[in-house]
Amino acid sequence: MLKKERQSFILRQVNLHNKVLSSDLSQEMSVSEDTIRRDLNELSDDGKIIKVHGGALSKSFHLSIRSSNVYSLDEKKTIAHKASQLIKDGMFVLTTGGTTIIELAKALPAELSATFITVSLPVAYEYIHHPNIEVIFIGDKISKSAQISIGGEAISKIRQIKADLCFLGTNAIDVTSGITDSDWDVVQVKRAMIETSEKVISLAISEKLNTIQRIKICDVNDIDVLITELDNHDDLLKPYEKAGINIL
Repeated sequence: MLKKERQSFILRQVNLHNKVLSSDLSQEMSVSEDTIRRDLNELSDDGKIIKVHGGALSKSFHLSIRSSNVYSLDEKKTIAHKASQLIKDGMFVLTTGGTTIIELAKALPAELSATFITVSLPVAYEYIHHPNIEVIFIGDKISKSAQISIGGEAISKIRQIKADLCFLGTNAIDVTSGITDSDWDVVQVKRAMIETSEKVISLAISEKLNTIQRIKICDVNDIDVLITELDNHDDLLKPYEKAGINIL
């Protein structure tokens, strides 16, 4: 694989999943970690990624919570519009972090009166601008890469809540492997949210379908609804519908 092809692949992965590990990229492209480190250094020097120990972070995700430079922004806005229609007055709604959840926060109708609980600082910032919703922020140690609260105290507080809906920002989803992520601490928070919610909705751009990360969060049949930017009759979604998931 040529350097240009490698770096294009790296950029897609880092923008798709917000975080990549050098070891994973090395395996996926069958090149040495030294080669990956050189590619990451070049991409970082060009201002395209944020290089961190062992990998890289998406610059579009971490530049600003109101940045317009968001990967697949139009698709995420479509997902957010669909998701917002599921929320009714009086509901208690749990949300994770991520750019799609931020778009959901921006898409909430002004007249909506509900309670939103989040572990995400950027998402909480969006919620507080809404005129009629109550906002509960669950704090603890902050993950710099995911920009959410992690740790035992956050998980304990989540388990004290009985939410009507949980909107799950999704890193990777596959019919066989379920919903997966690459960050152990984030996985524990998402598991707690799933366990305490009446209905779980996975938000995922279609590029994340049929992809797998290292750590399992849940099986696909642990979610109730999958929302993508695609038409709900798209062939790509049929395996998920056959698995018993409601598709929007």
